[in-house]
Amino acid sequence: MPSFPPRADQARIAELVRAYLAADYRWELAGDWRNLRIGEPAPELEREFPDVRHFGLLSAWDPYSIPRPEPVNRKADDLLEKDILDSGLRFRAAFSSATNRTWREPSWLVMDMPVAEFDALSRRYGQLATLYWAAGERVRLRVDAAKPAGFGSDDAIDWLPPDARD
Repeated sequence: MPSFPPRADQARIAELVRAYLAADYRWELAGDWRNLRIGEPAPELEREFPDVRHFGLLSAWDPYSIPRPEPVNRKADDLLEKDILDSGLRFRAAFSSATNRTWREPSWLVMDMPVAEFDALSRRYGQLATLYWAAGERVRLRVDAAKPAGFGSDDAIDWLPPDARD
């Protein structure tokens, strides 16, 4: 599966990345939802899982941020959950949403998945962006595209242009 539809223009990618930067991200523990913010550390998560070196949040919903019917998304989410279960790694339920809740998608917070494996899983499910960061560092947005011209700077984004991939 390609990383992003080849016809997607830079303006569309920039619009989506800005929406992802502004989104709410949450993970679940013992029935409570806890916050994550791009560009900020995640001390509560790290206190709960002090031996984890890397965290990643990804989804299988709406590949390329193109809405699909809920049953299709749920089936993809089930497959992603199975892939994570098969990895043997720890994980927690999570979700991403617009601050006004105009969109919301279930996600998974995965612990200690190597970045190459994490990126491959994200691409398998057609995700333009994920969250991935090292313990003790700030939460980072990982975008599977080249940085659009004129986007500006944001030191919490890792851009993955096609020529930089394995």
